[in-house]
Amino acid sequence: MGDWSYMSSLLDKVQSHSTVVGKIWMSVLFLFRIFVLGAAVDNVWGDEVSEFYCDSHEPGCKHSCYDWRFPISYVHYWVLQITFVSTPTLVYLGHAIHIIHREKRQMEKLRDVPDGAVQRRLRYTDERGKVQITGILLCTYMTQLVFKILLEVGFCVGQFYIFGPPFMEPYFHCTRSPCASLSGAQCYVSRPREKTIFVVFMLVVSGVSVLLNILEMIYLLCGRRRDRRYEHQAQQGALLLQQQSSNTAWEASRNQFHTVPSTAAPRQGPTGPASEDKHKDSDISKKKVP
Repeated sequence: MGDWSYMSSLLDKVQSHSTVVGKIWMSVLFLFRIFVLGAAVDNVWGDEVSEFYCDSHEPGCKHSCYDWRFPISYVHYWVLQITFVSTPTLVYLGHAIHIIHREKRQMEKLRDVPDGAVQRRLRYTDERGKVQITGILLCTYMTQLVFKILLEVGFCVGQFYIFGPPFMEPYFHCTRSPCASLSGAQCYVSRPREKTIFVVFMLVVSGVSVLLNILEMIYLLCGRRRDRRYEHQAQQGALLLQQQSSNTAWEASRNQFHTVPSTAAPRQGPTGPASEDKHKDSDISKKKVP
């Protein structure tokens, strides 16, 4: 087995650019695939050629039967699977780093403008420097999830097509040339039960990987829908506040320009000696009337 340290260091950088479900997928990839493949599987399949035995002594019969039963080694097939499945994630990592660096350069150019231009808010990073999966990054992230699902399913189907059922048979009958054309040869596989356990284990891990990718897509879509709902509610709240403030200002202006005038005091009748003489003359005239 080769050294996985370089790929592990690259995939470790994806942790800061992924969601919570994406980090779980990375843990599954590291612990249950790369670690198991490097620590145990290589030792189990290390003697697959040397311990492979056929009861025919025909020259080349053993190698011909081994090549017919195992067109490619399980270990090499799983290495290819891990490499191809990890490639979309590495492509997303490169695109995310490019977008973030480009945005930072644009912000630095805006800060250097002397006429006090309006500063734009960072779109793909928050105040803590954490990456926000939105816009073009969201499209790239969803695309790499789709490719990972397709690659996982494709490699699982390819494994069934190349090797057949996951249960390893301890022996099989081979009739390939140059084995005996009539009787053939009986060939025996080393550690069939242990190899069956690892084959089933790797298939289960592939299924878990597909499930995590689907859950991550649902998580991103639900998060995007939730963000849109919050934005809609915030816009509605801002509109309501604006309407309330405009109504309050209108009421204040109406009260200011349309106030009701105060009621005038009742006018008093004329008083003094002239009024008293007038009252006396009216009384005398009343008495003279028969």
